[in-house]
Amino acid sequence: MSKPGAYSVKAYSAASATSPLASTTISRREPTESDVRIDILYCGVCHSDLHFVRNEWAFTQYPAVPGHEIIGRVTAVGAGVKKFRVGDVVGVGCLVDSCRTCPDCRAGLEQFCTDMVMTYGSTDKYFNAPTLGGYSQGIVVTEDFVLRIPPNLSAAAAAPLLCAGITTYSPLKHWKVGPGQKVGIVGLGGLGHMGVKFARAFGAHVVLFTTSPGKAADAKRLGAHEVVISKDEAQMAAHANSFDFILDTVAATHDINAFFNLLKRDGNLTLVGAPEKPLAVAAFPLIFRRRSFSGSLIGGLPETQEMLDFCGARGITSDIEMIRMDQINDAYERMLRSDVKYRFVIDMASLKAG
Repeated sequence: MSKPGAYSVKAYSAASATSPLASTTISRREPTESDVRIDILYCGVCHSDLHFVRNEWAFTQYPAVPGHEIIGRVTAVGAGVKKFRVGDVVGVGCLVDSCRTCPDCRAGLEQFCTDMVMTYGSTDKYFNAPTLGGYSQGIVVTEDFVLRIPPNLSAAAAAPLLCAGITTYSPLKHWKVGPGQKVGIVGLGGLGHMGVKFARAFGAHVVLFTTSPGKAADAKRLGAHEVVISKDEAQMAAHANSFDFILDTVAATHDINAFFNLLKRDGNLTLVGAPEKPLAVAAFPLIFRRRSFSGSLIGGLPETQEMLDFCGARGITSDIEMIRMDQINDAYERMLRSDVKYRFVIDMASLKAG
């Protein structure tokens, strides 16, 4: 494959696991026949960004540019592009390519392709270098991995749908959450608040589990019917054997067995949070009620577009706090303290002005 030409854009990158993010310039490829060139308007801030730049998953190559909740405007398209035109508002999530031919890709489950190309932290097949994410002025992505953004949605508040949204939507759909079911959401952060919104929109009776009593009012504002303080053994016991499905969004170490006991026979608990250390899983709560424990990872491109269209039809977006690009290091520290309701989004105009 011949390499396309390149152009430069401003970005924010980390030079090492211990250095702050700082202004830099990176190269993007000129659009090939199937590419879409995007001027980035907004980029959500995911906890994965922080893990990545600090090399907490031990695969980061530097300099590292995070960001995979991207909303932008199309500024150029390749000659073969059929789905998008200049001026369209579009999104790019966690993936920018995959092999296209494996069983997962053919099933529209590109997130499980063993050769998937992540928006950052993978190998760019054009430059033979690490892919660089959305903390930048622009990006070029093959059209099959670009998503349509419903025009009625706030572009900024739609950005986190590209990760936090699809991460919670996909397991709720897979386990067929709907009317007449009792569904639990564990944790009220960037993921959890979207889980509450989607579970309510699907018609379920929604119970939010939190360790923080102060979050109860907000949980109900977001759509929870009930709030349970998970540290309160009596409150937990009152819900034993009653849940059809529980979505666990917590990324910190916690006692997951307490939630298994809340599931009905054949109930499922799906984990989408990524705790740093392995969780201890007791066998008996699963065995004696034929309960199941599973995981889930974002969604494929068809399901992500389905989720965006669902959000457009229902007017669902994330609750966000807008920040400037030069506030990102402080935002990371605030994110570690859970001091955000419920997702930071970077206004990329601040990068262009800088």
